[in-house]
This record gives sequence, structure tokens and C-alpha cells, in this order.
Amino acid sequence: MTADFNRKKLRFKSINGRTSKVSSGQLMHPSGYGEGAERFADSLPDILAVHGLRDLATAILTSRRIDAARIFMYGGHVIKCGLGPLLSSWIGKGRVSALATNGAGTIHDLEMALFGATSEDVEAGIADGSFGMWKETGELWARGVEIAFSRGTGLGAGLGMLILEEGGDPAVSPLAAACDAGTPITVHPALGGDIVHPHPDLDWGKLGAVCERDFDLLGSRIAELSRGVIINAGSAVVMPEVFLKLLTCARNLGHDVRDITAAGFDMMRPYRSLNNVLGRPVRALGGRSIEINGSHEVMLPLLDIFIDAEERRDRK
Repeated sequence: MTADFNRKKLRFKSINGRTSKVSSGQLMHPSGYGEGAERFADSLPDILAVHGLRDLATAILTSRRIDAARIFMYGGHVIKCGLGPLLSSWIGKGRVSALATNGAGTIHDLEMALFGATSEDVEAGIADGSFGMWKETGELWARGVEIAFSRGTGLGAGLGMLILEEGGDPAVSPLAAACDAGTPITVHPALGGDIVHPHPDLDWGKLGAVCERDFDLLGSRIAELSRGVIINAGSAVVMPEVFLKLLTCARNLGHDVRDITAAGFDMMRPYRSLNNVLGRPVRALGGRSIEINGSHEVMLPLLDIFIDAEERRDRK
């Protein structure tokens, strides 16, 4: 006998009563660091991670000067670590020319922008079946899909429009900041892998259609990656796999992508990031690889300091 599995019967709770692990008061507050940043960056030993961060900061600014692609791919943990405002600031300063994330990256972005908190206690919700069953999150995310589908955009732009229309702050939300600035932001969810996917309001057919638009949009930016920068932060599987497929498509279509700077940020050394971002592309097309191991909430702000210091030197 087949068990009943009707998602229309799922019971959802309001996010307004949820205990979340990350709140708006914990977010990073990016700002100009002044001369102290330059002195601090210069004081560090020019070896290992410090050398890598210096090289990456230089590569980002060089790529910006020659208008090469500067693509930042990230997983949900980057947003959970309070770094949404950092990515928003990078959009405004032109330090990135495109962003790409998985489904989790958008969910934490949406929740932080519209509810001021994100990251539930997963273990506490498994036993009673409440994990991920948040009414507002599912409804709003599904509306973002509908907006993208009806307006002819990809999912990233659709979610960004939704957050802006709901009064979300672009300084907190990379989705909203990218939409506001006209910077491409693409979303590449693994179907069935995100808490919003069971929600009965979500039309999976439309989700597939808008994600296909984002797939092609990211591909068009990867086609401009010669002498540019590709960074993967905290996505162990999805973004490295998407990147490798689109890089192959770009080469197949005749785009002369070569001499790239590929960087990986993670707390561990994920196989796919090491091979599909830092390894195979650079060996095949030339360039250099930079691997930075450590916590996102420390290492990505450090990169910001190094970029800021390099910009100050350029202005002198």
C-alpha cells in the first residue's frame, strides 16, 4: 500500500514565531577602512594565505580596469555568516560584475532582508516535522518565481524584485542590491534540496524555466572570463558543477576564455571546488589558482581589506 504524500496537506508555521540563529544585529557593516587598512595589510607576512589574498585583490582590480568578468559564486553559509552587506557593497563598488548562488543563498537572503533573521534550528524541527515549514518564506519565494516567470527574467532578478517591492534593504540583500544596480545575479537550485521546494504554492515547471534563464545568463558572463576572476565561496557541489558545464559551453561556442584567476574560499577542501574551479580550468586554459581556507566571516572581510588597501595605493 502506498503511503499518502500530498504536499497540499503540509502544515506550515509563521516565521515570526521562529527562533533563528542569525539576526540583523550580527551582520557585517562594510565601510572604508582608511589608512589603517593599508598599514595592516602591509604589516602581514607575504606568505601562504596572505600572499593569496594580496594576489586576488590585485587580480580583481586589474580585471575591473580591463572590464573582464569578476564572478562571485557562493553558498548559503556566506549569507548565514552575516556577509550579505559585504556582497552588496562589492556590487556598488564594482568589485564583482556578477553573482551566482544556490537555493540556500537566496532563502537566507530573503529571510534576512524581510524578517531580520535567518537560520533555524534544524535538529529541533526534524522530530515534529516543522523543519523548513515556514509559511512566509515558502509563499514569498514562490512569488519570486512567479515574478521572474511573468516578467521574463531569471530567478535571481525575480527574487531581487520581490525583496525590493516588499521593502527589503539592498544594503542587506545582495539579491536586491544586484537587481537595483542592474548587476546579474543568478540562482542555481538543486531541485528538492531547499526548504521552499515542498511548498504547494511553488510551480516547479516555472521554476525550471526561470532557472534555465539564469543558467544562460551566467554562461554569457563566463564567456567574458578571459583575464577575469572566478571565486567560489562555500558551495561544495552545486556552483562548481554549474561553472564547469558553462565554461565548457563557452569554449564550445567559440569564446576564447583563458588566463583566469580562480579562487576558492572554504573551511575545508571540497573535492569539486578544488577540481572544477581551481584545478581543471586553470590547467586547461591557463591562469592561476588561489585557495583560501578559513571561516567566511573572517577571510572574506580580510579580502575586502586587501582590496581597499590596494585601491588606496592606486589613488596615490
